[in-house]
Amino acid sequence: MSRDRGRRRSIGRFAGLIIIVITVLAAFTVVGLVVLGHPRSFYDPQQIDVFGFDVWYDANLPSRWLLIGAILFAVVAGLGIALVETRVATVARRASPRDTRRPLAPRRIMAATRGVYAGEVTITAVIPAHNEADNLPGTLASLQAQTTPPDRVIVIADNCTDDTVALARAAGVEVMETVANTHKKAGGLNQALARLLPELGDNDTVLVMDADTRFASDRFLETARRRMTDDRALMAVGGLFLGEPGHGLLGQFQRNEFVRYSREIARRRGRVFVLTGTASVFRSAALRAVAASRGSVLPGNPGEVYDTIALTEDNEITIAIKSLGGLIISPTDCTVVTELMPTWRLLGKQRLRWQRGALENLGQYGVTPTTLRYWAQQIGIGYSVIALTSYFALGIVMLLAIDQWVWFAFWIAIGVMFMLERVITAWRGGWRARLLAALVFPELVYDLVIDVVFVKGVIDMTFGREAKWSHVPIAEPQQ
Repeated sequence: MSRDRGRRRSIGRFAGLIIIVITVLAAFTVVGLVVLGHPRSFYDPQQIDVFGFDVWYDANLPSRWLLIGAILFAVVAGLGIALVETRVATVARRASPRDTRRPLAPRRIMAATRGVYAGEVTITAVIPAHNEADNLPGTLASLQAQTTPPDRVIVIADNCTDDTVALARAAGVEVMETVANTHKKAGGLNQALARLLPELGDNDTVLVMDADTRFASDRFLETARRRMTDDRALMAVGGLFLGEPGHGLLGQFQRNEFVRYSREIARRRGRVFVLTGTASVFRSAALRAVAASRGSVLPGNPGEVYDTIALTEDNEITIAIKSLGGLIISPTDCTVVTELMPTWRLLGKQRLRWQRGALENLGQYGVTPTTLRYWAQQIGIGYSVIALTSYFALGIVMLLAIDQWVWFAFWIAIGVMFMLERVITAWRGGWRARLLAALVFPELVYDLVIDVVFVKGVIDMTFGREAKWSHVPIAEPQQ
C-alpha cells in the first residue's frame, strides 16, 4: 500500500507540473498577443459634462484583430471540447462487444446479458455513516418519502461511537458494521459491497447515499428507475446537488455555485462531470466490472469497488466507469440537498481535498480520451487564476495611477454582460442569489479564495506534500 501511494505521489507531481507549465505558457501567450495588438497608446480619456458634473471616459477599443482572435479561440476551444466529449460517448456506444478493454460499453453489456435486463429494476440503498446520529433519521425519512422508495436500505456503521446503530435498527433498516476499517468512507463501502454484490443480479442497482443528504425531489428514485429501465446500457444515474439553507453570506456563495453547476449539467442534457457521492445510483454490473478491473485496467486493489487511496472517491469512480465504456447521466429530477461549509477554514479544507483528489486522479489515469475533458478543465481553472488575479492587481494599479475616475466604455459593456450572465445562471436560487450575483464583486472575491485553494493544491501536489482525508464537522445551519 505504501509503495502504491508513493508511486501515485510521483505521478501526481508530474500532473501538477504539467498544469503549471501549460497554464503559464498560455498566460504569456495571451499577454504577448495583447501587447502586439496594442502598438499605440490606448489610454486617451475625454471629458464631458453630465448634469453639471465633469465625467471622464475612454471610448477606445482593443485591437480589432485581438477581439476577433479571442472570439475565434473561445469558439474553437469550446467546439473542440464538445466534439471530443461526443466522440468519447460515440466510441463507447459503438465499441465492439469483443473489446475486453471496455467491459461496460453498451454493445458488450447487451450482448453479454441477453434478456437479463428485461425485468424490474430494483434499488438497494447503502448509507455509509460515521457518528451520524443527528443526521441519519432525516436521511432515512427522506428515502421513505420518495414516490418509489428503495427496495432495501442498509446503513454501513463505520467505527461509530454514538447512537447511529441503534437509531438505524429502530427505523427498521439493516445495519452492517465495518470491521477494522481504516480507509474511511471508501473502505466502509468496499466491505459492504463485497457482501452485497454477490447477492444482486445484473438488473439490480445500488444507491450510494451520504448520511447527511436529503432529497430535494421526491422523484429521484422514480426517475433513476425509469432511466435504468429505458436505457439498459446506462451504468449510473447521479444526483445534482443544491446547498442547504443558512450559513449567511458564505452559505449563499456556495448555493449560487451549486445552482450554476446544476444548470450547466441540465444544459448538457445530463452529461455529468462527476457522480456525486451525496447520492448516485449504480448498476450492480458496473460495480462488479470496476472491482474486477482494479489493479490492471484501473488503479486500486483488485476486487475492491472503491479506490481507498483516492482522496475523492466519487470523482475517481466516475472516471473508472467512463474508462470502462460505461454511460452515466444526472437528470434534472435527481436533485439532493447537501451540506455547506459554515466557515472559510472548513471551506478551504473541503476544496483543497477536492482539488488534490482531482489532480491525483488525472495523474493516475493519464491523458486519455476519457480524461481529456478533465485535463482541459484543470488547465482552464489555472488560467482563470492568473486572469482573475491580474484583474484585481491591474485594477488596483489603475486606481493608484490616475488622478480622476475614468469610465471605460468597452469594459463597462463587458461588465454588464458578465453581470447579466451571473444573474441569469443563478436565477433558480431565488432573490438572494440574484441580488448577490448582480453585485458581481463579492462573488469575484469568493472565486479568488477558491483560486487560492486551487493554487495551493497544485503546489502541494507538485512538491509531493502529503494529503490527508479529514472529516469536516458541520454544525446545524442557522436560518
